Amino acid sequence: MKNETQVSIHPLARFAATLCWEDVPLQVQRRAEDLWVDWFGSALAGQNARPVQSITRFALSQGPAAGPCEILGSAATSSPLMATQANAAASHVAEQDDVHNGSVFHPAAVVFPPALAVAQSLGASGVELMQACVAGYEVGIRVGEFLGRSHYRIFHTTATAGTLAAAAAVGRLLKLTPEQMQHAFGSAGTQSAGLWEFLRTGADSKQLHTAHAASAGLTAAFLAKDGFTGAQDIFTGPQGLAAGMSTDANPARLCDRLGTRWATAETSFKWHASCRHTHPAADALLQVMQVHGLTPADLAQVTCHVHQGAIDVLGPVVRPSTVHQSKFSMGTVLALAARHGHAGLTEFDRDYLAQETVELRDKVSMELDAEVDAAYPRRWIGKVSVQTTDGRLLKGRVDEPKGDPGNTLSREEITAKALRLIAYGGHVPAERAQAAVARLWQVAQWPRVRRLLD
Repeated sequence: MKNETQVSIHPLARFAATLCWEDVPLQVQRRAEDLWVDWFGSALAGQNARPVQSITRFALSQGPAAGPCEILGSAATSSPLMATQANAAASHVAEQDDVHNGSVFHPAAVVFPPALAVAQSLGASGVELMQACVAGYEVGIRVGEFLGRSHYRIFHTTATAGTLAAAAAVGRLLKLTPEQMQHAFGSAGTQSAGLWEFLRTGADSKQLHTAHAASAGLTAAFLAKDGFTGAQDIFTGPQGLAAGMSTDANPARLCDRLGTRWATAETSFKWHASCRHTHPAADALLQVMQVHGLTPADLAQVTCHVHQGAIDVLGPVVRPSTVHQSKFSMGTVLALAARHGHAGLTEFDRDYLAQETVELRDKVSMELDAEVDAAYPRRWIGKVSVQTTDGRLLKGRVDEPKGDPGNTLSREEITAKALRLIAYGGHVPAERAQAAVARLWQVAQWPRVRRLLD
């Protein structure tokens, strides 16, 4: 590479290139394993979705027809690039994959698919796979935080920061030098894309976002390994990410306590099968209903006191016409939660347009709340005001929705969730699923990463 001695290596690139599993505190290692098992269930749950099947058909049509990399839930195998596209598309569609609050970023969908594919193709160990995934999480989360709230109003952060996260994970598996990792970041950043406009019509773009981000990051890392150069100041250069995609970018967030603050451990699990912006209000409503013994018939009006990001993303979805679009409808999510105690995959499929759901949906509204908005995105507070049919006004508040680090899932709950999602996908018999999940918990002991569903 040319003039590398004249280039100042960004600390984030150096960190991603040199991170070792033994550098990661034990509790963060355990959280990475939790996220790994949680992702597996989400990926298998999404395989039947029509947009995922379309992307998978495309990937397989581009070949090779067989390769070292597994397409989850399928007998098909292919190259790292094509397996990454298919598995990343599947990872995000069920709306059950993880989320990091401060960056409003879903790391699993863009980190685990490319890392798994490359680890399988290289014959990497489980430790090498997991250290690469932690590198991907740490980089992607910090890039999302760096880009700020203004970015998220227009851009889907998982699609944009996701390219950098994927490049970091794959680059670590490829053993890129810090200089090469910086080039990979430049090539990944220049491919960042993903706009929220698809929500207005319920289009399929969200699955393309993760498929593209994961495969673009993989491409950037492999090119850097081959000597391909990328922008050396992709973050803050005059025509870089901040200049093009943000008005409130904060470069200090890129290296915030790097190596001592582990953003991986801050990542939340999803309980409801919907956009994370709906979860705080859903949990707050359930709290009110439980405390006061309410049934859906008791609800006359529900006002959700929310942050601006929720209004920006959920506001355009007034009358959802597809299951996936309904997961971005605050009214639909709260209606399903009120009716069933949980807005899960089967509840959405069966009831998102049921008369009782629609009637409840139309009783739900959102209004901007100064306290909630000021806390966001570091904290996602849930506040609701509930007007009952007998004239009472009841208040609900949840400071940490179920799945957040302070209200997290146990390993037993993660296992149960993964098995429930795998069963929903319908491709894997129960006994085989149980064996696979049990093996996944032992990932750090694997001498070589093989097919997860062997």
